[in-house]
Parts: sequence; C-alpha cells; structure tokens
Amino acid sequence: MFARFSTVAGGAGSVDLPRDVRGFAVKFYTEDGNYDFVGNNIPVFFIQDAMKFPDLVHAVKMEPDRGFPQAATAHDTFWDFVSLMPESMHMLMWAMSDRTIPRSLRMIQGFGVHTFRLINAEGKSTFAKFHWRPLLGCASVVWDEAVKISGADPDFHRRDLYEAIARGDAPEWELGFQLFDQETADQLDFDSLDPTKIIPEEVIPVRYVGKMTLDRNPDNFFAETEQVAFCPANIVPGIDFTNDPLLQGRLFSYLDTQLSRLGGPNFHQIPINAPRCPMRNFQRDGLRQMMVPKGRVAYEPSSLDVGSVRENPRRGFVTYPQPQATEAVSGQKTRKRQETFADHYSQARQFFRSLPAPERRHLINAFTFELSKVEAKHVRCRMLGHLHLIDKELGSVVEDAMGMSGQAQLITPAVEPRDLPPSPAVALETQAKPTLKGRKVGVLLSDGFDSTLLHELQGAIDAEQAVLVRITPKIGGAVSEEGVLFEGDLALSGAPSVFFDAVVILASPEGGQALSTEAAAIDWARDAFGHLKVVGHTDGAATLLTAASVKSDAGVIPLTNKQAVRAFVNEARKGRLWEREPTLRSTGQR
Repeated sequence: MFARFSTVAGGAGSVDLPRDVRGFAVKFYTEDGNYDFVGNNIPVFFIQDAMKFPDLVHAVKMEPDRGFPQAATAHDTFWDFVSLMPESMHMLMWAMSDRTIPRSLRMIQGFGVHTFRLINAEGKSTFAKFHWRPLLGCASVVWDEAVKISGADPDFHRRDLYEAIARGDAPEWELGFQLFDQETADQLDFDSLDPTKIIPEEVIPVRYVGKMTLDRNPDNFFAETEQVAFCPANIVPGIDFTNDPLLQGRLFSYLDTQLSRLGGPNFHQIPINAPRCPMRNFQRDGLRQMMVPKGRVAYEPSSLDVGSVRENPRRGFVTYPQPQATEAVSGQKTRKRQETFADHYSQARQFFRSLPAPERRHLINAFTFELSKVEAKHVRCRMLGHLHLIDKELGSVVEDAMGMSGQAQLITPAVEPRDLPPSPAVALETQAKPTLKGRKVGVLLSDGFDSTLLHELQGAIDAEQAVLVRITPKIGGAVSEEGVLFEGDLALSGAPSVFFDAVVILASPEGGQALSTEAAAIDWARDAFGHLKVVGHTDGAATLLTAASVKSDAGVIPLTNKQAVRAFVNEARKGRLWEREPTLRSTGQR
C-alpha cells in the first residue's frame, strides 16, 4: 500500500501546521486491482450536495482578487460561504477543534467520511463506516505553538514523518469498521447517508480488523507522492458504494481532475498508480500511452480474437443489486435534499458538549480568532447566530471575546436542534495515550552540565522508545563538568522548544546564569512552560527559569538523581498539563 497525507486549504509548499483539515488517503495494491481509501482526519464534511464542491473550494482557497491568505480559513470568503450553509456547522466544530493542529501526522485518525457497503461471498450487503486509529494515540499542539512551529520549520510534519520512518519507528494505524444493516440505519434519528453526520461510537462501536504499518519512505517525492492518483471510484469486489449524494459526486470529480492534472487518460500507467496484479483493459491510445497494446480487438464482446480480454462474471466487479420496494419506480427525478438531511445543529451541539473543558476552551478561542479576522461585520453576526443555535454558552462566550455581545443574527433552523447524549469518543482526550513512544524530548545543555544526569535521561528516554535531542548554545557542543565535549544535535537558535513534547534544562549555576541573558534560551523555557509541557531542570537552571517566568507546579520537576529522572518520565507520559492553562491565558486569548 501507499499513503499520502496532505493539508486541504494550502497549495504546494504551504506550511505544514495551519489550522486545516488533513487528507488521509491510502492506495491498496490488491490481487483484484487497486482500492483507494480516500478520506480525512475528520469524520464529517462541510457539504451534502456534491454540486457545491467547487463553491466550497473557491471559498476556502486564496481570495481571487488578492491571492491570499494561503493555507488559512481566517478570511471573509470562507466564513461568508459556511455561514450561509447551515449543514457546515458540524464540520466547523471539528475544524475549529484541536484536530486541525495535530502534533504529528503519525498521531491523527483517519475516516472514510461516507457510508459504504461491504458485500460478502453470498452477496449480502452490510453498511460500513471506515476508521483509522493511530497506535501512538492522538495528540495536538496548542495554537501559539503552531504559529511558532510554522515560522521555525514550515516542513515540521513532513520532516517528523520522514525521520520517524527513516529511523525505524514505523507509524502504525489500526483499520476499523462501524458495521450496521438497513434495519439499524432505519432506527437512527438521522440519515446514515448524510456526510455531515457521524454515527457515535457509543451507538455502533468500531471493530478493528487489521493494521497498517508505514515502513518505507518514497524514493522520489515527485514520481510517487506528487503523481499518485487517489480516486474513490477505485474499488474491488467486496466493497460497493451507497447513495450518499456527496460520494456519488466524488466518484466522477476525482477522475475528471486527474485526467487534467496528470496529462491524459493513461495516468494509471505511472508506476505509483499501476496495479501490482495482472490487469488488462481495452484502453489503447490517448496522451502519454506508455504501452504497445497488440491485436485488433479493443472491445468486448468479440469473436475475432478468442485470447483477448473477457468479462469475468465470477471475479469481476458486480454492483450490489439493491432491492426495490416496487417493480417500477415512478415519479419526478429532481435535485433535492432529503428531509432526513435537514438537522444541521444537533450533532454540532453534541460534539461541543462532548469535549472536555480544555478542548472546549480551544474551540472557543479558534472561533474567536478566525471570526475576528473577518472584515465583513454582517458575516460575523450571521456566524454568531449559528453558534447560538449550537450552544448558548458557545455563542455568548465567542460574542463576548469578540466584543460583539448582543449582535448575533437570529437564524431560523430548518429543524430545531435537539440535545443528544454525549459522545466521549469524539474528544481527543479519549484518543490520547499516556506514552512517550514516538515523541521527542529536547535537552538544553550548558557548559558544566552533569553528564551523569544526561546518561540517565538518555537511558530512560530510550526505554520509552522516544527520541532525546541535545540542544547546545552553539552547534559545536557543550563541555560537561568533567571537561568532556558533547556535540549538540541542534543549535539553540535553530531548535525552539516548540519542536519537542517535553523538555529538560541541564545547566550548571554558571551555565544557567549565562543562558538567562540569552533571549533564545528565555523564549525556549518560557514557551515550553506556556505550551503546558513538562519541564525537567537542574538547580543550576534556576536563574533561567526565573527570567522566563516559569513557576513551580506538578509539571516542573527538579532533576537531582535517577529517581527524579523516573518521575520526569512518568509525568511526561501524560502529555500536557491542561490544569496549567487557565493560569496562563483566559478564554478569547490565544
């Protein structure tokens, strides 16, 4: 198989950490041909009608009269469009959550978004929702961190993924299905074919059936990653489509785009797109034909060449014969939304109310930041009206944070929102794992540092299957108290603490004093503390910590001996100290 991850709003070369949905696409080279699983790291989408796909893309991309902003939704055209599309409200809750600023591509979930069919050997159909679950657990950064990472390393996610695979830390995901039949679908209080809805895992659990391991980087980015063509229409026997209207539009639009992007109808011959099993078809000519097909027959059925390609009723693809209620279907064929698609707010409300307090704060802050960037006041007022329908607290707090209390537009919903049971599975907190595996710990060394502590740290971090990175004031290294030179992996000027999941400062009293006069070192410590990370330190770092306004709490751990190193590791496994956040920034402050 081959996988590609991507941002959605940004073009080629945009930064890796904008607030944006991530594409999650996997091509399986099976014995029956290629199957493309083309999804996102969010389980719902903005629209229900495939005809609105170009409008969505035009609205979210750079504004045409000015060519900016790049890779950002914080601008008028996007919010104007979605504020006029109530069906977008559920997706907006996910898009403004921490899901869209992931710590690593190795730590994101993947979803097929649509409802598909699985067909067994007897021809029985079972509806299926597809899920990818990262074995490292899910993790995100905080917004201030995302901003600083984008400036310090625009390739942060790509570098992280490449380096992890190169060093043998193969990222892994489990593949799971939510499976249900037509009777179950009929009992749901929403339409299971609506791509703006989820089926909560508490209602239908995910059954995990296999595992994907990414164990090799591409040999050439352009030839493989850039030229790979994922198309939802590429399926194999055993999988089939449903009447989800957005899915039906995607089945056409992806192929149409690839014909243009890759220069003609023969893009399936590019090695990264070519099936690994013997495949034959009747496609003969066209731009960039790389083969030399032989024989005069290019159609089926035929009698001129008994050895030519034949339809295979046993192994070939057969569409699921969906039963009809009557012998003949009559009536007008119109482009119309099903009434069962009309509830646009209930699941958005369910999502918000299912989040733990830190994630709710971040979502509120994200809406405040994005809408404050919108110049057109009437768009802001309209969007605030939608937020009030989703949740009164959400609408009121965002209004207050924007200084627009009482200015929300009154929105009349097609269907009054309902209070649904909480779905804890949507929270990142429930997808996180108490682990350092696959994470990075940055260790800042000063001259005169305690090398024994460094060795203890190295052993403890290695045992966690994490990576220890040595940062020194200069790339040449730092000299330990024994007079031994330890080379740095990175220089302080090029390794801000936003690159790491937890940090340690190993400084002698003289070294700590010297670091406390360096702006880069002060920012390094201040940001780590402000981004809610666990901070280990020696007594010699006290001057630097004071200069950086780092206050003592459960996540600021003095390192004095082996036991203290173990305490640091145990605390760092938990991830961020969310309880620190309210003491540092208030709602509405990014």
